[in-house]
Amino acid sequence: MSETVRTQHRVRASELEGRGWLNTGGKSLDLESLRGKIVLLDFWTFCCINCLHVLDELRPLEEKYADVLVTVGVHSPKFEHEADPVALASAVERYEIHHPVLDDPELATWKAYTARAWPTLVVVDPEGYIVAHLSGEGHADGLAVLLEELVAEHEAKGTLHRGDGPYVAPVPTSGTLRFPGKATQLANGNYLVVDSGHHRLVELRPDLETVERVIGSGTKGYLDGQSEIAQFNEPQGVTLLPSELAWKLGYDAVVADTVNHRLRGVTLSSGYVQTIAGNGVQRLLDTGPARVTDSGAGTWSEHHDDGPADFAADAVDVGALGLGTEVSLSSPWDVVWSEKLQKVVIAMAGTHQIFVFDPLANEVSILAGSGLEGLLDGKAEEAWFAQSSGLAIDGEDNIWVADSETSSLRRLVVSDSGVTVETAVGKGLFDFGFRDGEAAVARLQHPLGVTVLPDNSVAIADTYNGAVRRYDPATKSVSTLARGLAEPSDVVVVQVEGSDPLLVVVESNKHQLVLVPIPKEAQQVDEGASQTHRPKSPVAPGTLELAVRFKAPTGQKLDDRWGDPTQMKISSTPPELLVSGGGTSVGLLRTLELSADVPEGILHITARAAACDGPETEDGEIPDHAACHLYQQDWGIPVILRADGESELVLDLRGMD
Repeated sequence: MSETVRTQHRVRASELEGRGWLNTGGKSLDLESLRGKIVLLDFWTFCCINCLHVLDELRPLEEKYADVLVTVGVHSPKFEHEADPVALASAVERYEIHHPVLDDPELATWKAYTARAWPTLVVVDPEGYIVAHLSGEGHADGLAVLLEELVAEHEAKGTLHRGDGPYVAPVPTSGTLRFPGKATQLANGNYLVVDSGHHRLVELRPDLETVERVIGSGTKGYLDGQSEIAQFNEPQGVTLLPSELAWKLGYDAVVADTVNHRLRGVTLSSGYVQTIAGNGVQRLLDTGPARVTDSGAGTWSEHHDDGPADFAADAVDVGALGLGTEVSLSSPWDVVWSEKLQKVVIAMAGTHQIFVFDPLANEVSILAGSGLEGLLDGKAEEAWFAQSSGLAIDGEDNIWVADSETSSLRRLVVSDSGVTVETAVGKGLFDFGFRDGEAAVARLQHPLGVTVLPDNSVAIADTYNGAVRRYDPATKSVSTLARGLAEPSDVVVVQVEGSDPLLVVVESNKHQLVLVPIPKEAQQVDEGASQTHRPKSPVAPGTLELAVRFKAPTGQKLDDRWGDPTQMKISSTPPELLVSGGGTSVGLLRTLELSADVPEGILHITARAAACDGPETEDGEIPDHAACHLYQQDWGIPVILRADGESELVLDLRGMD
């Protein structure tokens, strides 16, 4: 049996409770109706890039085991907007989810299964018992081994029932465009739109409706070539290059081909598509140029000299990673050309960093971000981002960033002495809302797009608020330009002949582009500030023993050739909550000291472990050229301090009950 994945005790799975079901043809499901199938519960929320990665990781397993496996997506929302059933239905369609989804807005099933992070995976056997509980992404290989064991075991017992599952496809709702991402205006006045849901680019005429042409076959996949055959996979961002540079390179536009983990170059005259950066292998951790990752949990290069246990410290070295198509990327979401840097700036949502690509040198580099998820300003290599999704350059060549998971607007100040990161609007991972006014108290909700207005103020596609907001750097205040939009994903300033400048808004959930005026005096909105309503874990002040459980999957072994192959990084919000025990060190056990003077807060925990493929040699050592994998999960654990609270906290990276 796969002791490395399976739980040690037979625990009956809790019932599935929520507001309703999607992808079942209107039918409600329960565990009894799923008896005889292997059930994989995927706790997710549609804002979460790691959850989107897991959706793609699970697709091959769902296809291979279609007659015995039922995946149930348990949607446990982080943001208020995600609790809207209409928004959830759109997300299920957008991400082409082909399994039943339970709408769990009150986190009832989340609590019943003690989920603590997005994503969390729970496997229930055909008799209704929990057999695995996993956090984070990268578990596909281990799940494949477990599924084979469960199929053999329950087929022998007669408890496995083969046949079709309960999935019923919904009726599609889109038209010419399908969940468009970003857009840009071309020199001829037309608009080049990233038609994300149709996996292509569409050139629209100025009326925003008439299709001039299409670039890409519309078939989900990866293929370079002429316009009619080229394939993309959920592309999101696009930027145009200066004409002189485009002439040298042979392509005019750069596209963030998000799910392919690549940048594509497009020659607008012919529609020819070529890959310019990214090897198609998802990057999960940035620890310098010697690391690459695979589509699993993360793999080191076999040519790495320092050993896999040499983890990144609190700051990651910014700088070159390698040549364009030799480097692993992770869900690039937006791109913009920086005249000052002479590079394409990339919002690397999957690793919470900002990358750059030098097209002339054919080189990819890290510009800013340690790779840790959160909101932290300062030097480029020390800053924290959270799923950055929108980029714009202002008149002073600084870079504005829509940092979606922290619901914030960030700015990278680019100077001759380096890059520093500042926050203009936003507070942290769990703070959001819809509030205008002074920037310190203003709130956004998961913004995805940003652009600079003619007066050098900044317009923000405030996606989950369904609004376009404006930040004025001169007054450090926020106002509202438009509201009532359906998940706006981008904003573009355009000059229409005979009128003042206007905004083109990409209204993603209505599958269209719309024009919005830029008023001299914007509305003022205050619908309050909010926090994510996750259960707070009661803990006692004083000593808290923290343990992260990890077992390598079958066929892998912890790689201790260079010392302890595990590591934790711990901090807190507010910092005063953590008296001692913070920082980065090896091992998955830590003793923390919590202050009795702080009533509540958040513990930020990042755990990592390295394991390599076997079989082991006769002396028990890992073979010299074995592929090695990195497992990582970030937790933000809300805690409330009480005298009767727990004195220990146990988390599962790959653990056993």
